[in-house]
This record gives sequence, structure tokens and C-alpha cells, in this order.
Amino acid sequence: MAALTALAPGDSLNNGRVGGSDCVVSPALFDPDRLPDHIDALYRAACALCASRHEAEDLLQETFARVLKRPRFVRRDHELGYLLRALRNTYYSSYRAAARRPATTALAQDVPSAAPEAGFRASEIMEAVASAPPVFRDAVIAVDILGMSYKEAAGALRARQATITTRLHRGRQHVIHALGGERAIRPSRES
Repeated sequence: MAALTALAPGDSLNNGRVGGSDCVVSPALFDPDRLPDHIDALYRAACALCASRHEAEDLLQETFARVLKRPRFVRRDHELGYLLRALRNTYYSSYRAAARRPATTALAQDVPSAAPEAGFRASEIMEAVASAPPVFRDAVIAVDILGMSYKEAAGALRARQATITTRLHRGRQHVIHALGGERAIRPSRES
């Protein structure tokens, strides 16, 4: 039988070996100076996750910021795994945050147009609206120009919502005819 001896501080059983062959590596605080050793592998993983090179670079920077903000105890042989997991979690967090944001669309005035659209001048449209009979004109002004809902327009004009719908349709038809006819706007009914 082997005699038991006292262990000095820092010594481990079996001279650092467990089961005879595996090396025991105790967790240590992640060393920020080791980040450059793994940057290539992390960048390749970020490129695989993201659609563009710029997004991958941003993801990598965000991951490094998170890792440096909250250092963890990591085994030296598990550093890359820890960093890849942090990269993946950062990507999923940003993906979920983007999914929660409402979709935005550019306004027509913000989008440059290649050529001015062939259409009607505002004065021509207003003249066509003004030439409509008063009940139709009021419905068109309330809904199309002021932006009221059908329900709001019905309340303002003291009429039923179905009546506003009918007056609006007839008023729009009048404006179409006054601007030059139905042929340019509706496809022909020939089949």
C-alpha cells in the first residue's frame, strides 16, 4: 500500500491526472488577452450566421463587448466553445430584438424617383373634386383629402356609413370622368 502524504497547496492527486491519463484543467477567469487567438474562427462563424461582412463585423464586436463586460470562469481548452456560444447567443438576441421592432418603410418623399411621374397637377384634381355634386364632393373631401375613416366621415356628414361608401364611390367616379375619362384608368371590359 502506498503511504498517504500531505499535499502542498496547488498540488492535486495523481500529479494532475485523473484516471491516469486525462489532464485536469481547472476553470480560470477568461483572459481578454486570448481573444485575438480566436478572432479568425469567430469571424468565420459570424459570416456564416450573418448576411453581410459588415453585419458579421458588428456581431463580432458586440460579442467581444459582452464577453469583456461579464468575464466568466472557463477552462482553457473550452475557450473557443465559450466564445462561439456567446457569438451565437448574441446573434439570436439581436435577431429577436429586430423581429420585435416594427417594420419601417420609406416615405414616398424620401425615395428618389428616376423620372417625374406622368399624372395630374394638384390644381386639376381639386377642380375635378370641386365640380362634383355637393354630397359626393363632401364625401371625397372627408375621406380622400382629410383622411377620415368611413365611420368618422359618416358621423361628420350625418349619414350612415353605407351612404358614405356609396357617395364616395360616385364622387370618385365623377373625379375620374372630370380628369379625362375612365379609359385611362380602368382596363377595357373586352374579353
